[in-house]
Amino acid sequence: MPNTDWRSEEAYSGLKTADAADLAWEWLRRDHNYQENFKRLSRGERSSAAAGEFRRKWGLSFSC
Repeated sequence: MPNTDWRSEEAYSGLKTADAADLAWEWLRRDHNYQENFKRLSRGERSSAAAGEFRRKWGLSFSC
């Protein structure tokens, strides 16, 4: 999305049919703190404590 003009209505036309989960994902994927926490979890810090903290902080969990 780096080449997308944020002022263009057409660039966001998909949001007209978005549900709450879609909007939450759009928000989270742009959040620097979320990105860093996810990278840390993905790099192997997958202990149950790390996964639990991620789940509590962001309200998310992943099946794989």
